Order: sequence, then structure tokens, then C-alpha cells
Amino acid sequence: MYQFIPEGTITSVQGFKSAGIFCGIKKQKKDLALIYSDTPCFAAGTFTLNKVVAAPNVISKNIIKQQNRVRAILVNSGNANACTGTKGFENALESQSYLAKKLSINPTEVIISSTGVIGLQLPIDKLLNGIDKIIPELSENGGDDSAEAILTTDLRKKSFAVKVQLQEGEVIIGGICKGSGMIMPNMATMLAFLTTDASIENTVLQKLLTNSVNETFNKISVDGETSTNDMVILLANGVSKIKVNEGTENYSTFLNGLIAICSEMAKAIVADGEGATKLITVSVNNAKTKEDANAVAKAVANSPLVKTAMNGNDANWGRILAAAGNSGVDFNPDKVTIKFDDLPVLLPNYNAGFSEDEVKRVLNKSEVTLFLDLNEGKESSTWWTCDFSENYVKINAGYRT
Repeated sequence: MYQFIPEGTITSVQGFKSAGIFCGIKKQKKDLALIYSDTPCFAAGTFTLNKVVAAPNVISKNIIKQQNRVRAILVNSGNANACTGTKGFENALESQSYLAKKLSINPTEVIISSTGVIGLQLPIDKLLNGIDKIIPELSENGGDDSAEAILTTDLRKKSFAVKVQLQEGEVIIGGICKGSGMIMPNMATMLAFLTTDASIENTVLQKLLTNSVNETFNKISVDGETSTNDMVILLANGVSKIKVNEGTENYSTFLNGLIAICSEMAKAIVADGEGATKLITVSVNNAKTKEDANAVAKAVANSPLVKTAMNGNDANWGRILAAAGNSGVDFNPDKVTIKFDDLPVLLPNYNAGFSEDEVKRVLNKSEVTLFLDLNEGKESSTWWTCDFSENYVKINAGYRT
């Protein structure tokens, strides 16, 4: 019922334009992105739960809460505008108002977002000059440029689009995201922006997005750190004239498509984790409850000892079992089965016979699944993480330089 579009991006959706430019916040790479809709959009969003919140998040969260229509999203990278006090808040509002005036729309129709170094004042003059430069660059082909402009320590652009076949016809969901370090729900130092041409009112759109985020972006971890600037925004412009209402077949079909694209975006963030060499899927099965399965998967995905073992292709199943045991979940370790892909490394009653050569073959791949069968019930949960390498330390030891 859905199909990914090759080379798809946020502007694969009709009625949306985008651009990404260099405005001087970074030393030389693109650092300003603009996403713009020809028509007012219904909007939904989820935001960081960190108690330390960046100024743009406060402003944008209020726009979503008031269920305002949205026309534009302005994103800068290289500076988080977090922990910047009254001046930072004023700068955020000034950039919002300035863009609104240039686009002849209301400030409440502008979502703003920042990512980068915490604690530095936003160079507002550079940002305002950047707004002047970026508006003429808006294009239906600008999705990849905007995907590049929101990156920080990321190594790769992350752009996606999917066609979803509803009862009355086809709609498209497009998206871009960034994230590489400080990745841990709820949510992570990640930004994700999604667009669709489906017609979906705010309350329904918010439910769709929240459900999707809980199953995707809130199940990834690079380093267990939650940031100050995280947000996921979904805009629906309704250009297709195809409505999605709660309780309908269109709703469940659209939700499946939205979860699919969010899942690919989430996995792309983890695969591009700082210093990462492999994407690790943690699949916990046959737990007593959904909460138990989720807690065990989270504990394993967050374990530095598991992640370093994966980097060294070391079949140290004891670290995995110990991480599960540290989750707070009540289960019997004697009953646990652990597999790397389809290769068992631990069977019930601590039967741990396996071939080291076979394990090396599996763990040497760029994508590996860790299966944990608790043999306690019927519930399951899947998380995504990555390995820890020496490069993670190097990247973060010199992040401000």
C-alpha cells in the first residue's frame, strides 16, 4: 500500500518548495534551510522532553499547541540557540518575524528550529542576511539542499519520500532529517521535517505523528543522550484533496506509510551515528508485556559495553544478558535465547556453544540484528542503535573546535 520513491525528498510532495544555503553560521558548509508551502498547512509536532529547552523549540511548540496553520519552516545549523537566555529568545523571535515579513505571512505561520553548539548566541545578522538570500532559492528541486543544510556532525544527507495508495488515490509523504550524536529518546539531538499532500486536520495529524514517532524516532539510541533542540514536524497541505479521518481505512493505510518513512529516517540517523561502523537492530521477543519488551530493548541498545563489543565483532553475549538484567524487568535469565541474525550464541540453561568464526562472519557486516527471546510471554519490541568506536570519542572531544 506504500512504495518508496527513488531519490525522494521533502519536495517530492506537490505544493512544497525548499532550499539550503551557506549563510556564515558555520565556517563553510551549508547552514540554513527553508521549507515553504504554497498554501496553509495543518501541522503536528513532537519535541524534546529535556528540561533544558532551546528557544526555537519553545516558540515552535506553542505554534503547534495553538493549532495554527503553518506555511514555512526555517532551520539553522551550527548554533543551537539553547541556554542563551532572553537574548536568545529575542533572536529566535526576530528571525521568525523577519522571515514572515519577507514571505508576506504571519509569524505564527513560521516554525523555527536550530541545531549545533549549545550556549552560544545566535549570529542574528548572518541569519537575517541568509533569509534574504534563501527565499529566491526556493524550488521544487531544493529538497536535497535543505537536507544538507540541517546537518551537524552527520556524514550523509537523509532524504526520503513514499507514495501511499489511499482509497481515493495516491498521496505522498516526504521528509528530511538530521542526527548523529546525542541520540536518545525522548527524543534525541535530531530534527525531522515531513510533508504530505493529504488533507488531515490538526488533531488527527497529531495522533498520526505521535504514534509514528513512538514506534520509530523514540526507539533509537546512539549514545543515550537527550538534546535540547529535538523536534519532528509534519505539515499537511491538502493539495491532493484526499482526506484522512480517524477510524477509516485511509487512516490505517496512511499511518503504515508514515511509520515506514519515519522508520527509514530513524534508522538512517542511527546508521550515521558519530563514529559508527554498523547499524544494530535490537529485537526483543516473547516478553510478558509490551513495556517489558521495550525496557529490555532500550537497556541493550543503550549499553556502552554491548556497543563496544559490537564494534570489536566480539560475541560477548554476557554483556547483552547483563544489560537486559539491568533493565528492571522481571524475567528468568535461564530461559533466554540470544542470536546474532539467525546464529544462536546462547540457548536456555546457559547453553553457549557456537563457532567463533561464524560469529565473526555475522558481526563483520554493516547491519546486524541482536535477537533476545525472553520466553516469558508474547510481546515484542524493536530498537535501533549503532556500535561505539574510537571515533565517537574523537568527534565529541573536539566538538566545539
